[in-house]
Amino acid sequence: MIKNTPPMGWNTWNTFAENISEELIFSSVDAIVSSGLKDAGYEYVVIDDCWACRERGEDGRLVPDPKKFPHGMRYVADYIHSKGLKFGIYSCAGLLTCAAYPSSYDREFLDAETFAGWGVDFLKYDYCHKPLSADGANLYRRMGLALAGCGRDILFSACSWGADETHEWIGTTGANMWRSTGDIVDTWESVRELIKRQYDILPYGGVGCFNDMDMLIVGMHGKGHVGLKGCTDDEYRVHFAAWCLLASPLMIGCDVRNMDETTYSILTNRELIAIQQDARGARPYICRNFTDDVPVIIRQLANGDIACGFFNLSDAPANTWYAADDLGVPSISGRTLCGKELYTGETLRAVNGILFASLPPHSCKVYRLRVVAK
Repeated sequence: MIKNTPPMGWNTWNTFAENISEELIFSSVDAIVSSGLKDAGYEYVVIDDCWACRERGEDGRLVPDPKKFPHGMRYVADYIHSKGLKFGIYSCAGLLTCAAYPSSYDREFLDAETFAGWGVDFLKYDYCHKPLSADGANLYRRMGLALAGCGRDILFSACSWGADETHEWIGTTGANMWRSTGDIVDTWESVRELIKRQYDILPYGGVGCFNDMDMLIVGMHGKGHVGLKGCTDDEYRVHFAAWCLLASPLMIGCDVRNMDETTYSILTNRELIAIQQDARGARPYICRNFTDDVPVIIRQLANGDIACGFFNLSDAPANTWYAADDLGVPSISGRTLCGKELYTGETLRAVNGILFASLPPHSCKVYRLRVVAK
């Protein structure tokens, strides 16, 4: 599997955890299609942990829980595929999954063959219960090799949480995306922490193996498995914008059957998604003008535009700026930068070579800028 843009989809874990079923998957698939999420680019439907029986079958293969999935996983895959979407499933590189179900440790080739037979298109591969004596890089290489030879294109989502210096070896495993963080929860503190976690590891992501900042919490509002405190809509906007600019996969975690209008508008912001899916695949970079809490995230785009996001992660208002010269447009060139903000449509033009932004706490402004004559 070669994936040139970051994957987009929906995952069961953040809201439902072990409370999953065939009925839930089908109704969520229907909502993804009818709501327009599919048309916005969300294509993978991923069943996370807790889908299997506690023991393998007599033939050594993983067995779907018959109470949750009475018709089996091929039946689920066929329904998902019939709606024009792709089917994802979960396993783990350690001795057990995170919820203590059977994993793929030492069974990588058998499980890859099983997944291919079920019509799986995406494998999330976790890192729980790994023996201390086992080498994490080798465990992921095993599954990468197994998937590559299973006879079906299966996107390999490595979920080792950035542990054991993942960034140094993940590119050798065949993974298409890699988790650079611990698990997200539905709080502002979690969003802020995961953004800051990216500051020093951006060179290790990009086309071929995208840096995965974990699933989206947009629209959870404190409900579901990782609901906790919830966030404000402005905090969700910061969350979504940062994931888009930093080219993280976008895996929705809320209940897509019950989205409010604001949640839907954030998740389907086509101009931010266009940045996340930009064909050039240029790596983003971050400038911290003043403090780590007021970063500017920048990314060059395929048509020559520049995505420029001003973020205020602090608890106080912030006035920030960035020089057009530092974006590659010196004043002597006879050119300047102008563009619009991608949530509000507000316009911005460099004044005397400077782009200014005034930001309330926990907010952002993201501009798609173009080079124009002065």
